Amino acid sequence: MTRDSAPGLLVLHAVRVIGFADTPVIAHRYGLDVAETEEELRDAEARGWVAHTAFAGTGGWSLTEPGRAENERRLAAELARVGGAEEVRDVYREFLPLNALLLRACTDWQLRPTAGDRLAVNDHSDPAWDARILSELADIDRALLPLTDRLRGVLTRFRGYDTRFTTALARARVGENTWVDRTDVDSCHRVWFELHEDLIATLGIDRHAEP
Repeated sequence: MTRDSAPGLLVLHAVRVIGFADTPVIAHRYGLDVAETEEELRDAEARGWVAHTAFAGTGGWSLTEPGRAENERRLAAELARVGGAEEVRDVYREFLPLNALLLRACTDWQLRPTAGDRLAVNDHSDPAWDARILSELADIDRALLPLTDRLRGVLTRFRGYDTRFTTALARARVGENTWVDRTDVDSCHRVWFELHEDLIATLGIDRHAEP
Protein backbone atom coordinates (compact mmCIF):
# COMPACT_ATOMS: atom_id res chain seq x y z
CA MET A 1 0.00 0.00 0.00
CA THR A 2 1.44 3.34 -1.01
CA ARG A 3 1.51 6.09 1.58
CA ASP A 4 2.29 8.73 -1.04
CA SER A 5 -0.41 11.24 -1.98
CA ALA A 6 -1.64 11.89 -5.51
CA PRO A 7 -0.28 15.07 -7.17
CA GLY A 8 -3.77 16.57 -7.53
CA LEU A 9 -4.40 16.18 -3.82
CA LEU A 10 -1.00 17.64 -2.97
CA VAL A 11 -1.56 20.73 -5.11
CA LEU A 12 -4.96 21.43 -3.57
CA HIS A 13 -3.63 20.70 -0.08
CA ALA A 14 -0.59 22.94 -0.54
CA VAL A 15 -2.94 25.84 -1.27
CA ARG A 16 -4.83 24.95 1.93
CA VAL A 17 -1.85 24.76 4.28
CA ILE A 18 0.00 27.76 2.86
CA GLY A 19 -3.11 29.90 2.58
CA PHE A 20 -2.12 32.08 -0.38
CA ALA A 21 0.81 31.58 -2.73
CA ASP A 22 1.90 31.67 -6.35
CA THR A 23 2.45 28.57 -8.44
CA PRO A 24 6.20 28.04 -7.78
CA VAL A 25 5.68 28.23 -4.01
CA ILE A 26 2.80 25.76 -4.20
CA ALA A 27 4.89 23.38 -6.32
CA HIS A 28 7.85 23.67 -3.96
CA ARG A 29 5.73 22.78 -0.91
CA TYR A 30 5.65 19.11 -1.90
CA GLY A 31 8.46 19.01 -4.45
CA LEU A 32 6.19 19.01 -7.50
CA ASP A 33 6.93 20.07 -11.07
CA VAL A 34 5.95 23.70 -11.60
CA ALA A 35 4.34 23.15 -15.01
CA GLU A 36 2.30 20.19 -13.75
CA THR A 37 1.30 22.19 -10.69
CA GLU A 38 0.09 25.05 -12.90
CA GLU A 39 -1.96 22.57 -14.94
CA GLU A 40 -3.53 21.12 -11.77
CA LEU A 41 -4.32 24.62 -10.51
CA ARG A 42 -5.97 25.64 -13.78
CA ASP A 43 -8.07 22.48 -13.68
CA ALA A 44 -9.03 23.20 -10.07
CA GLU A 45 -9.87 26.78 -11.03
CA ALA A 46 -12.19 25.54 -13.77
CA ARG A 47 -13.95 23.38 -11.19
CA GLY A 48 -14.34 26.32 -8.82
CA TRP A 49 -11.97 24.93 -6.18
CA VAL A 50 -9.29 27.63 -6.30
CA ALA A 51 -9.20 31.29 -7.29
CA HIS A 52 -6.28 33.40 -8.50
CA THR A 53 -6.02 36.93 -7.17
CA ALA A 54 -3.56 39.63 -8.22
CA PHE A 55 -2.89 42.95 -6.49
CA ALA A 56 -0.02 45.40 -6.04
CA GLY A 57 2.13 43.54 -8.52
CA THR A 58 1.79 40.17 -6.80
CA GLY A 59 -0.59 37.28 -7.30
CA GLY A 60 -1.46 33.94 -5.86
CA TRP A 61 -3.90 31.12 -5.41
CA SER A 62 -6.35 30.52 -2.57
CA LEU A 63 -9.01 27.90 -1.88
CA THR A 64 -12.67 28.64 -2.37
CA GLU A 65 -15.25 27.14 0.00
CA PRO A 66 -16.05 24.35 -2.50
CA GLY A 67 -12.29 23.79 -2.81
CA ARG A 68 -11.95 23.52 0.93
CA ALA A 69 -14.72 20.93 1.00
CA GLU A 70 -13.13 18.99 -1.87
CA ASN A 71 -9.75 19.07 -0.17
CA GLU A 72 -11.21 17.65 3.03
CA ARG A 73 -13.14 15.00 1.08
CA ARG A 74 -9.95 13.82 -0.61
CA LEU A 75 -7.99 13.89 2.64
CA ALA A 76 -10.63 11.81 4.41
CA ALA A 77 -10.65 9.25 1.59
CA GLU A 78 -6.85 9.08 1.65
CA LEU A 79 -6.78 8.61 5.42
CA ALA A 80 -9.37 5.85 5.20
CA ARG A 81 -7.34 4.15 2.45
CA VAL A 82 -4.20 3.92 4.59
CA GLY A 83 -6.10 3.21 7.80
CA GLY A 84 -4.34 5.95 9.74
CA ALA A 85 -7.19 7.97 11.23
CA GLU A 86 -6.73 6.85 14.83
CA GLU A 87 -2.98 7.49 14.76
CA VAL A 88 -3.45 11.01 13.36
CA ARG A 89 -6.14 11.72 15.98
CA ASP A 90 -3.77 10.57 18.75
CA VAL A 91 -1.02 12.83 17.42
CA TYR A 92 -3.45 15.72 17.22
CA ARG A 93 -4.44 15.24 20.87
CA GLU A 94 -0.76 15.39 21.85
CA PHE A 95 -0.23 18.37 19.56
CA LEU A 96 -2.81 20.61 21.26
CA PRO A 97 -0.90 21.19 24.55
CA LEU A 98 2.23 21.95 22.52
CA ASN A 99 0.18 24.36 20.43
CA ALA A 100 -0.75 26.32 23.56
CA LEU A 101 2.94 26.50 24.54
CA LEU A 102 3.94 27.63 21.04
CA LEU A 103 1.34 30.40 20.97
CA ARG A 104 2.44 31.64 24.39
CA ALA A 105 6.10 31.60 23.34
CA CYS A 106 5.34 33.61 20.19
CA THR A 107 3.32 36.13 22.22
CA ASP A 108 6.22 36.51 24.65
CA TRP A 109 8.59 36.94 21.71
CA GLN A 110 6.49 39.86 20.49
CA LEU A 111 5.63 41.45 23.86
CA ARG A 112 7.62 42.05 27.06
CA PRO A 113 5.29 43.63 29.65
CA THR A 114 6.64 46.41 31.83
CA ALA A 115 5.31 47.97 35.02
CA GLY A 116 3.62 50.68 33.00
CA ASP A 117 2.63 48.80 29.86
CA ARG A 118 1.56 45.17 29.80
CA LEU A 119 1.53 45.31 25.98
CA ALA A 120 5.02 46.74 25.56
CA VAL A 121 6.78 45.49 22.44
CA ASN A 122 9.71 43.16 23.02
CA ASP A 123 12.70 45.07 21.67
CA HIS A 124 14.98 42.08 22.37
CA SER A 125 17.15 44.09 24.70
CA ASP A 126 16.70 41.57 27.54
CA PRO A 127 18.86 38.50 26.77
CA ALA A 128 17.40 36.52 29.66
CA TRP A 129 13.81 37.05 28.43
CA ASP A 130 14.67 35.93 24.91
CA ALA A 131 16.78 33.02 26.13
CA ARG A 132 13.85 31.68 28.14
CA ILE A 133 11.60 31.76 25.09
CA LEU A 134 14.18 30.08 22.88
CA SER A 135 14.57 27.38 25.53
CA GLU A 136 10.80 26.82 25.49
CA LEU A 137 10.88 26.57 21.71
CA ALA A 138 13.69 24.03 21.97
CA ASP A 139 11.49 21.92 24.26
CA ILE A 140 8.71 22.11 21.66
CA ASP A 141 11.20 21.18 18.94
CA ARG A 142 12.20 18.03 20.82
CA ALA A 143 8.57 17.08 21.41
CA LEU A 144 7.72 17.61 17.74
CA LEU A 145 10.15 15.00 16.40
CA PRO A 146 8.35 11.87 17.63
CA LEU A 147 5.00 13.30 16.54
CA THR A 148 6.17 13.92 12.97
CA ASP A 149 7.80 10.47 12.91
CA ARG A 150 4.40 8.97 13.66
CA LEU A 151 2.63 11.16 11.11
CA ARG A 152 4.94 10.38 8.23
CA GLY A 153 4.52 6.71 9.09
CA VAL A 154 0.88 7.24 8.11
CA LEU A 155 1.39 9.48 5.06
CA THR A 156 4.66 10.70 3.55
CA ARG A 157 3.24 14.18 2.91
CA PHE A 158 3.62 14.89 6.64
CA ARG A 159 7.41 14.75 6.48
CA GLY A 160 9.53 17.86 6.88
CA TYR A 161 7.75 19.74 9.65
CA ASP A 162 10.33 18.75 12.25
CA THR A 163 13.38 19.65 10.15
CA ARG A 164 11.84 22.96 9.07
CA PHE A 165 11.07 23.89 12.67
CA THR A 166 14.58 22.91 13.80
CA THR A 167 16.13 24.98 11.00
CA ALA A 168 14.05 28.05 11.89
CA LEU A 169 14.90 27.72 15.57
CA ALA A 170 18.61 27.40 14.78
CA ARG A 171 18.51 30.66 12.86
CA ALA A 172 16.67 32.39 15.70
CA ARG A 173 19.25 31.17 18.21
CA VAL A 174 22.06 32.90 16.30
CA GLY A 175 20.25 36.22 16.37
CA GLU A 176 17.91 36.12 13.36
CA ASN A 177 14.89 37.14 15.40
CA THR A 178 12.40 37.08 12.53
CA TRP A 179 12.73 33.31 12.33
CA VAL A 180 10.61 32.88 15.44
CA ASP A 181 7.35 34.52 14.40
CA ARG A 182 7.43 36.20 10.97
CA THR A 183 5.03 34.85 8.36
CA ASP A 184 7.05 35.89 5.31
CA VAL A 185 9.88 33.44 6.11
CA ASP A 186 9.75 29.75 7.05
CA SER A 187 9.74 30.64 10.74
CA CYS A 188 8.85 28.50 13.75
CA HIS A 189 5.40 30.08 13.78
CA ARG A 190 4.78 29.56 10.06
CA VAL A 191 5.86 25.92 10.18
CA TRP A 192 3.67 25.35 13.21
CA PHE A 193 0.69 27.08 11.60
CA GLU A 194 1.00 24.85 8.53
CA LEU A 195 1.20 21.70 10.66
CA HIS A 196 -1.85 22.80 12.64
CA GLU A 197 -3.78 23.47 9.43
CA ASP A 198 -2.63 20.14 8.01
CA LEU A 199 -3.91 18.24 11.04
CA ILE A 200 -7.32 19.88 11.22
CA ALA A 201 -7.81 19.56 7.46
CA THR A 202 -6.84 15.91 7.51
CA LEU A 203 -9.22 15.18 10.39
CA GLY A 204 -11.99 17.47 9.15
CA ILE A 205 -11.93 19.61 12.31
CA ASP A 206 -13.21 23.18 12.51
CA ARG A 207 -10.34 25.25 13.92
CA HIS A 208 -12.85 27.43 15.78
CA ALA A 209 -14.36 24.38 17.47
CA GLU A 210 -11.07 23.20 18.96
CA PRO A 211 -10.91 22.65 22.73
